[in-house]
Amino acid sequence: MAVSKRVGLLVTCLVDLVRPSVGFASARLLEDAGCSVDVPPQTCCGQPAFNSGDRATARKIAEQVILAFEPFDYVVVPSGSCAGQVRLHYPEIFQGDPNWQPRADAVAAKTYELTQFLVDVCGVTGVAARVSGTATYHDSCSSLRELGVRLQPRKLLATVEGLGLIELVDSDVCCGFGGTFCVKYPEISDRMVGKKAAAVTASGADLLLAADLGCLLNIAGKLSRDGAAVQVRHVAEILVGDTDTPPIGVAPQPSPAPPEPKP
Repeated sequence: MAVSKRVGLLVTCLVDLVRPSVGFASARLLEDAGCSVDVPPQTCCGQPAFNSGDRATARKIAEQVILAFEPFDYVVVPSGSCAGQVRLHYPEIFQGDPNWQPRADAVAAKTYELTQFLVDVCGVTGVAARVSGTATYHDSCSSLRELGVRLQPRKLLATVEGLGLIELVDSDVCCGFGGTFCVKYPEISDRMVGKKAAAVTASGADLLLAADLGCLLNIAGKLSRDGAAVQVRHVAEILVGDTDTPPIGVAPQPSPAPPEPKP
């Protein structure tokens, strides 16, 4: 009997605080792939501090992540940017440190973006979800350029029953989020996300999907301000067939008030 892969799920700050449904969908996909999934205590991967030049804080956070995820066979992240931080930049943070660099290298080597892990490590060839409509896919900068993730999400999405895929024009062009970039350079960021939102609308798709929640929040906000009807969701949600959770940027409908008691 094959031993299941012990996976530590690095949920990410944005998923935990803004879109928990992505975390639940990720865990379900991993369990369906035969993995044993745990979510150890965690905060941030340290990317905002690292990108802002605060290497001391980034190192402290990285140490916490390494300690939390060392016991697992794999670290899986439903975010290309956070996975890229651990896989590529943790070794950089601890370069030359005889105590920490080997540990950072070991955790980095077993860290994967979610769809990358499902396809390349677990050999998943399809999912059992059903979603009616058409979808287009945005390749986040980190997923594509740092991790080489492009075909994996499309391969899985092609097996979702009822879902048609439309390739997005300039799918590999940045949406303008870039973590702190959108805060430091809001006017440039707005121009970039405006072009991305226009391409999404022009595709005619019902759904915009991606694997990075930061990109999705950024694009969803612009689509909403433009009055576009395109729904925005994380790829993990669609791969488990979750269309009950409101799309990103759409407030949940309030529960109906209980009836007034009769006099």
